[in-house]
Amino acid sequence: MPNIASSKKRVRTIAKRTAINHARKSRIRNFTRQVEEALASGNKTAAQAALKAAEPEIMRGVSKGVTHKNTASRKVSRLTKRVAKLAK
Repeated sequence: MPNIASSKKRVRTIAKRTAINHARKSRIRNFTRQVEEALASGNKTAAQAALKAAEPEIMRGVSKGVTHKNTASRKVSRLTKRVAKLAK
């Protein structure tokens, strides 16, 4: 444990940020899981609606610094491709 006041504050700040980032990552995973479940059930409209909700959430993770831009783009692209394949 740190002894310096500023170091103690950094420990508290990092703990708060870690909790917030963990919640954001969890939220992204939940939205992604909803798309996956809709795809697994074969429900086209549910999959499209879930993807429409998941895409901004994934990209919000990028703007907040939780995920990398290319990683998020890759996830959205793959999900979009799978939903489009289901729609055919």
